[in-house]
This record gives sequence, structure tokens and C-alpha cells, in this order.
Amino acid sequence: MQRARLPKHAKLLNAADFDRVFDKSVRSSDQYFTVLASPNNLEYPRLGMAISKRRVKLSVIRNRLKRIVRENFRLSQQNYNADYVVMAGKQGAIGTNQELRESLEKHWGLLKKKCAIF
Repeated sequence: MQRARLPKHAKLLNAADFDRVFDKSVRSSDQYFTVLASPNNLEYPRLGMAISKRRVKLSVIRNRLKRIVRENFRLSQQNYNADYVVMAGKQGAIGTNQELRESLEKHWGLLKKKCAIF
């Protein structure tokens, strides 16, 4: 059985990549997530996560949020070629899986439009 996973080339791995997104980006946020996006010159989108212990206290819930974000990003075919950084919102820890998925789908669509005119 082959495992479905986000490939390494589709992840933001170093601080310089995160800094570039934090410095110059478009933003979309709601009560569950804040998502930053910055267009890149690559042929594929990349994902980074900054889900802090300060915002989401329990590691079990932080890991659940990360799994949901990774899976939703991997399955979403509408992502623009950009670098995305996802941060947890105030209600992210208590949202249901379905609410979190719907929130992310909304963010991907909105940021795709914003990045196209960025």
C-alpha cells in the first residue's frame, strides 16, 4: 500500500523561505486560520506551517491541525504557484474537522485570486 504524503519539494524547509513569505505576502484569515501567500517562481506551490504552542496548547491538537492542513493542501488542485504559510487562529483548536477543511478551501481560493494580481 502506497502512502499519500506531501513531497519534500512542496514544503518550506528553511527560515529564509518563511521570512520571505512573512515579509511580502497577501493574507487571508478567519477564526480558524490565518494563511499568508507569496508568489514563487517555481512550477509548484509550497506549504509551511507556524502553529504555535502559545496558540494551541496541546500537542495532540497541534498535530491534528497540521495533518488536516497538509492533507487539504495536498488534495487541493487549485493552489496557485506560491509559498503558503498557515498559522492557527483563535478557534482553530476547537473547530471540527469539516469546519477546518471548509475554512482552508476558502483560503486557498481567495489567495489564488490575490496572488494572481499581486
